[in-house]
Amino acid sequence: MSAENSCGDSLLPLRNLLNAVKCIRDRVRDGESNESNGDFNLPNFWETMTQTVKATSQEATKLSLAFSKPPLPSEQDCEVLAESIQKSILALSTIYYWLPKSEGITLRKLVREATVEVLDGVVQLLEILLSSPLQSLSQEQLTSTGGVWAACDQFAQLPRDNRTAVLHVLSSYVGMVKDALEEMNQALSEEQDPFNDVLDDDEDDLDARGNQDTYWSQSDRQLISKCLGLIKASGACLRKLSSTVNKNGKVDTPHSVTQLDDLADITREISPGVDDLILSLYPPIDCSAVDQNVRRLNDSAHQSCHVCLEADVAWVQFLEGAVDHNLQEVKSLIGGSS
Repeated sequence: MSAENSCGDSLLPLRNLLNAVKCIRDRVRDGESNESNGDFNLPNFWETMTQTVKATSQEATKLSLAFSKPPLPSEQDCEVLAESIQKSILALSTIYYWLPKSEGITLRKLVREATVEVLDGVVQLLEILLSSPLQSLSQEQLTSTGGVWAACDQFAQLPRDNRTAVLHVLSSYVGMVKDALEEMNQALSEEQDPFNDVLDDDEDDLDARGNQDTYWSQSDRQLISKCLGLIKASGACLRKLSSTVNKNGKVDTPHSVTQLDDLADITREISPGVDDLILSLYPPIDCSAVDQNVRRLNDSAHQSCHVCLEADVAWVQFLEGAVDHNLQEVKSLIGGSS
């Protein structure tokens, strides 16, 4: 038997493991959790999940070390390694399925994404080991092993209930809106055209800079100012909702958990709405796209306002007034430019 055939035979357990992990990952990504029978214990779930994630990280380390230097592990050794890591992977996916929807769809989504990220990391590690099994420890192998570690470590930072999961989501939306505002304000503050950093100084590009399609007119800047006002109001709405959830959010009843999920669903459209609006404001401004994106963002902001508590009625009325004011200003400017 040639060395090449011997190598192929010894790696067969890893190839089988790779296929198995891919199947498990796809089922986790697309599958549904079990329904709670009333005996589910969330603290116990997290304790077991933490132990299992730690075991998965350790198994990935063992596997990587076994292929870090010659000689190549024997087929029997590969079988032992493959069985051990597959056991931890199956345990990880099984425990994920323990988490029922009744604990919160938002929480479950974050746990699912984290679980898939671990499985993706293991798939990448296996693919690298199979592509160059006889080589010494490579940078790619180090990076993929570290990727599994990082994916496992992030479980310690995951929200532990649906309230903190929704707060996590809202916080990410607030950050995205803030980044979008900073991006546009930075572009407006620059003296040169906003495409200066992506155009080279050749003749064609210098001609392009003389084209009005690469910079904002004064009327464009007026329109952008009003659009930024709407974006700021949307950001204020998200911050207020975060404060409300932090102070009053509960997970003690199924209805409370569902309310939190509904809030996350309503606010989910704000961030992509802001992104689309920002993109439509770059020259040459497409007024029809701006009008469409402004209306979409306005609707999302209004829906988000309506989930606030009665104690926040005055604030909601103020915010809705600000949103409507900016919307009308944008409509007036778009109408005047068409």
